[in-house]
Amino acid sequence: MLNRIPTPILIGILRLAANWPWLAKKINKLVINKSIDVCRHRPHPWSTIHDYVSWESLTEKQWSARHLPAKILNPPKNDIATELFRRKEIRYCSKSTCLFPAFAQYLTDGFIRTEMPGKDEPDDPTRKRNTSNHEIDLSPLYGRTIQQTRSLRLLSSNEGKKGRLKSQLVDNEEFAPFLYDESLNIKPEFTTLDFPLMSEKFKGNSEILSRIFAFGGDRANASPQVAMVNTLFLREHNRVAGIIEEANPQWDDEHVFQVARNIIIVLFIKIVVEEYINHISPSIKFIADPEVAWEAPWNKPNWITTEFSLLYRWHPLIPDELKWGEINYPVAKTIMNNKPLLDIGLKQAFIDMSAQRAGRIGPFNTAESLLDLEAKAINQGRLCQLASYADYREHLSLSRPKDFSDISSDSAVVDLLRRIYHKVDDVEFYVGLFAEDPDTSSPLPPLIRTMVAVDAFSQALTNPLLSKHVFNEDTFTGNGMDIIANTSSLKDILERNIPGELKPTDFVGMTRLN
Repeated sequence: MLNRIPTPILIGILRLAANWPWLAKKINKLVINKSIDVCRHRPHPWSTIHDYVSWESLTEKQWSARHLPAKILNPPKNDIATELFRRKEIRYCSKSTCLFPAFAQYLTDGFIRTEMPGKDEPDDPTRKRNTSNHEIDLSPLYGRTIQQTRSLRLLSSNEGKKGRLKSQLVDNEEFAPFLYDESLNIKPEFTTLDFPLMSEKFKGNSEILSRIFAFGGDRANASPQVAMVNTLFLREHNRVAGIIEEANPQWDDEHVFQVARNIIIVLFIKIVVEEYINHISPSIKFIADPEVAWEAPWNKPNWITTEFSLLYRWHPLIPDELKWGEINYPVAKTIMNNKPLLDIGLKQAFIDMSAQRAGRIGPFNTAESLLDLEAKAINQGRLCQLASYADYREHLSLSRPKDFSDISSDSAVVDLLRRIYHKVDDVEFYVGLFAEDPDTSSPLPPLIRTMVAVDAFSQALTNPLLSKHVFNEDTFTGNGMDIIANTSSLKDILERNIPGELKPTDFVGMTRLN
């Protein structure tokens, strides 16, 4: 019965329950369930391997799942990417700092892993596949496979080094080792790692390649702000491993590493819910309560959908320039460039990203250097034969648009859509996602926000480490449970892993102060 209470009333109850933790937990559970129940739960009948239900579509996870069956839309030939997305003058988000897109990219690069084609061809069928483990497993830090994880580990039985990941000191700060040797060849110890995406474009460029880190993810060096987040969790892993080793000196390297890894993955999930999702949420403040999923009907094995991999292309969030220290870098100059991070250090990097406003998600607001990515996203949606934007609105229990003006109140957007598409039911999924009016209380427009809530909650809280018989001291130790309980933000972790302390004026966060 409580699940039928309108969301505004539930929000009011949640606010009133702030002083009663037991009631807050119950309302938190109800609102999460309500967020997920807007559409059908997994397992999805379809995947991108076939346009009908087959055994492979139900079992072969190298192909992305899909919310709705394949549908041929006969898309227009216009250059929609340029017309709809090109930024003339940046429009800023009223809520988000640049730490928000940095964390969003880092999060999704771990499990939204569309397979990259051998050649840059829009109709390459590999774009329907993925290389994901389908879990929030911090693969950018630990790698996707056991072999990759071992390549990144120190593997030492010496006292004070058990359970650690490999690292180096640069100007007395801890960073991952560099991937390339002085001859710009990948070091033999790291040949098991996935080849960094885009590095071929910098072949022979020692300024770029010499600073590429040996990370578990092929996308973790994509920009210095993404490398910044991975560096933070590298330091936290090694710090936690030290605590676990000291409390359990009889444990071997393997035991210390595995327990530390368990703790770090859960810390990450907690931040996903309590800082990242709460930043996206218009008004509700969620808590990462594992019990929410224990008996939930949506607690099913994870399988990333092709729609989820497309809706996360939040390119408008990136401003034209990013300030690192005293230097303003055009976005194109930050790609695969870890020099800004190394120059100013981790503490200042987080402060700088938190001091800058992110762009506003929506039309006419993508930087010129990122427009090609918008075109590729539109083509990927066509290749996967995604249903229309209107179909997905209806699938997510949102009102189906009857006119172009139901998508946007911006006359320029409405006129563009009306000129390109014959009728509103023809508007493509990706185009509609970003043509929607932005929400004043959230950085995301309604359909994106709704889909993010469905998949984020139903894939984060179903993590094996949060399951009923695993989330306990036997898995994490007493020290580990204390660390988890006392962590809810990136700032919490940063303060534990930087030289000196943050000053009262040093703001670190995804949500702007003013």
